[in-house]
Amino acid sequence: MNEGATTTGDMRLIVVSGLSGSGKSVALHVLEDLGYYCIDNMPAALLKSLLQEVTRTRDNSTPLVAVGVDARNRKSDLEALPGLIAELRANNVQTDVLFLQASDEILLKRYSETRRRHPLATDGVELRAAIARERELLGQVINAADLVIDTSRSSIYQLADAIRDRVDSRKINMLSVLIESFGYKHGIPADADFVFDLRCLPNPYWQPELRKLTGQDAAVQKFLDAEPQFKEMFEDILAFLGRWIPRYVSFDRSYLTVALGCTGGQHRSVYMTEKLAGELRKLHDPVLTRHNEIPTATVTTD
Repeated sequence: MNEGATTTGDMRLIVVSGLSGSGKSVALHVLEDLGYYCIDNMPAALLKSLLQEVTRTRDNSTPLVAVGVDARNRKSDLEALPGLIAELRANNVQTDVLFLQASDEILLKRYSETRRRHPLATDGVELRAAIARERELLGQVINAADLVIDTSRSSIYQLADAIRDRVDSRKINMLSVLIESFGYKHGIPADADFVFDLRCLPNPYWQPELRKLTGQDAAVQKFLDAEPQFKEMFEDILAFLGRWIPRYVSFDRSYLTVALGCTGGQHRSVYMTEKLAGELRKLHDPVLTRHNEIPTATVTTD
C-alpha cells in the first residue's frame, strides 16, 4: 500500500485466523452481518492489493473489511503476515488480528460429529497429525494476534457476542478489557493475560442455603462482602489493575483479558468479576464481563 494511501479511521480491517473447526466461519458470518465485506480463505499475499482496490472504489462510507487467513496459505506468506500487518498499521489502517483456537480433543470431536474433512488431512494424513501441522504453520499468526479466543467451551452465541462487543466495537487506540470468571475444575481459560486464584477465600458452596445460587445472587454477595479476606483480595486486585491498565493503554495494546478462578466458577469468581468490573468502569471504558461456567451450546465446526 502506498504511503499516505489512507488516513486514520478511513478503513477497518479484521484478519480472522485460527484452527479449522474453531469457529472462523461463525466469526466471519457475524462480521458480515455487522456490515463488513468478508472474504474467506484469503491469500495473505493479496491482502494489500485487496485493500488498495477497496480504497479506490469506496464511497463516502468507512470501508469495513474482514478476511479469513488460514493454513492453506503458503508458509512464506504466513511468516510474512506479521510484517504486513505492521505495514498496514503504519499506513493508518486500523487492523485487528483475531485468532480462534480449541483443544485437540474438541476439534477431533467436532470433525467426528460433522464428518467433514480437515483441509490439511490429505494423502492419508491422520486427523490429529493434520491439527498438529496446522498449529505449527499458524505459529507466526498466533504470535501476532491481538486477541486469541479459545472456543473449546464457548457457544456460538458467546463467540458472536465477543466479536460484536470486543472486536467490532473497539475504536482506534482503545484497550478492550474483559474480566471473566472460571472454575479451576474445568481448566484455566487459554485467552487469559492475568489469572487470579480465589480458591483461598471462604466458599459459599459450603453454606447449604447458598449452594445452588451464584455470585450474581444478593445472598451470595452479602456472604462474601462480610468476609474480610474477600474485601482484601478485591482491593488488591483492583489496585493492581488500576495501576497496570493505563500502562497497557500507553503500550498500544488492543485487548486485555483478566481471569478470576474459584473451584467451580459459580460463586466467588462470579461476584469478584462483577464487583471489579463495576469499579474499573469508573476508570476505563470499555470493561466487559464473561462467566465461563454458564452451560450453553458448543461452537460448531467451520
